[in-house]
Amino acid sequence: MPTPYEGTTEEVLALNTFIRVTRALNTVQARLLHSLNRDFGLTESQFGILEALYHLGPLSQGELCGKILRSGSNVTTVVDNLERDGLVRRERDERDRRVQIVHIAERGRDLLSTVLPVHVGRITVVMNQLTPPEQHELGRLCRKLGLAARELAD
Repeated sequence: MPTPYEGTTEEVLALNTFIRVTRALNTVQARLLHSLNRDFGLTESQFGILEALYHLGPLSQGELCGKILRSGSNVTTVVDNLERDGLVRRERDERDRRVQIVHIAERGRDLLSTVLPVHVGRITVVMNQLTPPEQHELGRLCRKLGLAARELAD
């Protein structure tokens, strides 16, 4: 459904495109995240933290914020819950005792090694609705848009 906004042609095109991109992303994420929660009991933030630690190794909570694009208070709460469930552990940084380094625990590694192939398979099913050239083009356009938005924000 096109926007009822009565702006310039440029504004209406930009708004309609933004709405389409947002709706598509929200729909895809809702499908994938519902499955993660239903099948594995993981929230988006929990999965993001476990995946970052699984692939990148131990990270400070501040680094995790940047990796999963969440606030410090959100990451603290999520890490608290993951630690409670035995999926991660925290250690004080030896160079700066104010900093806590988060490590994935063996139980978290085992869980993610089960979850990740299933999640990637589901992403592949969704993304295969586009041809490989369309996926490449979408990736290129998203990168271009993200870089431009970052420059405009600075």
